[in-house]
Amino acid sequence: MELRNSGHRYSTALVALHWLTLVLLIAVYAAMELRGLAPKGSDMRTNMKALHFLLGLVVLVVVLVRIGARWSAGAAPPILPPMPGWQDKLASLLHYALYVFMLATPILGWLTLSADGKPIVLFGLPVPSLVGADQSLAHQLKEVHETLATAGYFLIGAHALAALMHHYVTRDNTLVRMLPRGAAAGEWARREAR
Repeated sequence: MELRNSGHRYSTALVALHWLTLVLLIAVYAAMELRGLAPKGSDMRTNMKALHFLLGLVVLVVVLVRIGARWSAGAAPPILPPMPGWQDKLASLLHYALYVFMLATPILGWLTLSADGKPIVLFGLPVPSLVGADQSLAHQLKEVHETLATAGYFLIGAHALAALMHHYVTRDNTLVRMLPRGAAAGEWARREAR
């Protein structure tokens, strides 16, 4: 697996971690939304909540690995043609916001369960509580966690919309740099033929 960025695309490792993160985030949101379809106290509702927490912690681990991979992969491949400075700054701000969201949201969920005094089990193993039981704190943390999760819909949507705008309107290589190798090669061939 390619670990270093090339002059025209992100490394295979970063591409795989990017798309894995997306799949995990979809699953995290789906587990929470599907939970609402089950009656309170039902096994399905309990299982959806447990799955939501499990996937949230997996997102946290994958994002930490992704940050390490990004630091070791070298410079990001350039966007061609280069975008205006204001767009570059806005893109950086959105990326930082996404990373804060992907790190803070699962940590807040973990803190919420800890403060709620609930046992936390991951793959059958107990997960340590981050704080002592405190119902008032649990309620406050849950509110922040849910608010950040709602903001996540908008951050993810803005990220996807920007990528599509760059691909179809601006017609630069922003999206192509993050496509899997076969899809990226096919897209470059189509663009060259035009």
